[in-house]
Amino acid sequence: EDLGVKHRLWVYSGRRGVHCWVCDDAVRKWSPSLRAAAVEYLTLVKVELGQGAGPRPGGYPSRCAARCRAGSGGRVCAGGAGSAASAVSLDRRPQHRELLQSEFPRKRDSVQRWELLKGRMEWTRRPAGAGKSAPCFADWEIMLQYCFPRLDINVSKGIGHLLKSPFSVHPKTGRISVPLDLQRLDQFDPFTVPTISSLCHELDAAGDDGEQEDGGEAEPKRRMRDYKKTSLAPYVRILEQFVEEMERGRRGELLRRSGES
Repeated sequence: EDLGVKHRLWVYSGRRGVHCWVCDDAVRKWSPSLRAAAVEYLTLVKVELGQGAGPRPGGYPSRCAARCRAGSGGRVCAGGAGSAASAVSLDRRPQHRELLQSEFPRKRDSVQRWELLKGRMEWTRRPAGAGKSAPCFADWEIMLQYCFPRLDINVSKGIGHLLKSPFSVHPKTGRISVPLDLQRLDQFDPFTVPTISSLCHELDAAGDDGEQEDGGEAEPKRRMRDYKKTSLAPYVRILEQFVEEMERGRRGELLRRSGES
């Protein structure tokens, strides 16, 4: 939105990532340097040499940091004591880190760990002898560090870079790379995405049913496309709607240019 692009197709990778296909005519003509500048602008969490990773000042608007903050605490410490220890390591005070590392294993779940972590941060906001609270943004930094998406700059800036096509099969999970419906994103479950094995079973079952139905018919019926018989059909429709919307936008732009000339 900040860069003025309109035609964006979001595609689940089949494992942990998400691809954004930007199909605006102007963006497709960007030079590698301009592409790199766009990714730099969108990068909020950056690894600084000798300082580890952490949010950098400036760059991406702070409202996106606020979006990342909402409801993210439970995921920060969801990976058990090891992940929790990594979160604590962002605090550069060894005494606080050792204390939290000993208390984390006693908590039942990630929500309790996060509440403990926030409580300790509240405590460190009031150092001894201070008249009022000192500013502390450690909770923000931890949430951004673990929950804000990382961008692959090489894929974005390299025009000749190999891209993973929608509906390809992820080699490790077997899941299909499917487009995402942003209007129903809260209902998307990556573990229910079709796999190559499930699609083969669905096609086999649909073929058996079709043979039984066609056995008593004299007139041939119009053949339904195979993918429409599987759980892949709604994802194909998302892609079709995206292409239709892009085509309408292209026709509107041509009409506008012809009117101006």
